[in-house]
Amino acid sequence: MDSQILPFIIYLIAVTVTPLLSSAAPATPCQSNCGSLQIKYPFGTGYGCGSPRFEPYITCKSNQLLLTTHTGSYLITAISYKDSTLTITPSAMSTCNSMQQSPNLGLDWASPFQLGPSIFLLLSCTPPTSSLTIKGSPVCDPSSTHLCATIYTCPAVVNLSLPLFPPTNTCCVYSPANFNSKGELDLREMKCKGYASIASFQDSPTDPSKWMYGVTLKYTNGGFDDYYMNNKCNTCEDSGGICGYSPPTNSFLCICNSGFNATTDCYNNYNPVQDYEDLIGTSTSLST
Repeated sequence: MDSQILPFIIYLIAVTVTPLLSSAAPATPCQSNCGSLQIKYPFGTGYGCGSPRFEPYITCKSNQLLLTTHTGSYLITAISYKDSTLTITPSAMSTCNSMQQSPNLGLDWASPFQLGPSIFLLLSCTPPTSSLTIKGSPVCDPSSTHLCATIYTCPAVVNLSLPLFPPTNTCCVYSPANFNSKGELDLREMKCKGYASIASFQDSPTDPSKWMYGVTLKYTNGGFDDYYMNNKCNTCEDSGGICGYSPPTNSFLCICNSGFNATTDCYNNYNPVQDYEDLIGTSTSLST
């Protein structure tokens, strides 16, 4: 081959391949873990990772997986991919060891999240909580008032301006809980200062110091997510890749360890830059 023609062909390959690679790659490197949590579809650790429906709400910062809504950012402490649930621990939520006044907790209506089977305890409310209603309907569960008596044995109640062993008519077991029309648990409207959310009693229903505190959320996949989860994502993850998408069309990508992406899996993934370098090496030897 003419030594003057070959470099021109290599140049055409470079200007053609390079934009394709840069447009397909996510702006943020995708990771399979964030801290101690395994990250799988539909979650991702940044832009271009996971599902585009979840990316605006889920981020990995400083090895902490966070859920961000219009009321704040909340640490995600557990994920069950089998049950399609996750657990958040809001920093302003009360526990047996630490009780404090809390702002409203909310979810965005457009997000793929909704409240799961957590038990909310509304604390330091204006008595009597038996008259607490939302749109005329009582919200407190009278059959679970023993939970109020149990958590009120925690000395931390004094941080809510309550005396030790306060009357339980200042506590409300809100289960099943729901959010208002703004997508919020509005504590000010219900005239309560704080809340605790019980994700699990940890086989110790009478010892609030051993309960697992957190808000359990359910998440749902849309049609886009179901299609790619069933047809492409499992294959991608089995091949060692991470499921993602390519903006702006949000088409599916399998992000491979090689640093390049595939539309299906990483089994046959190759490095086109290496091919290009090999070609340049061949060109050099030919020229020489």
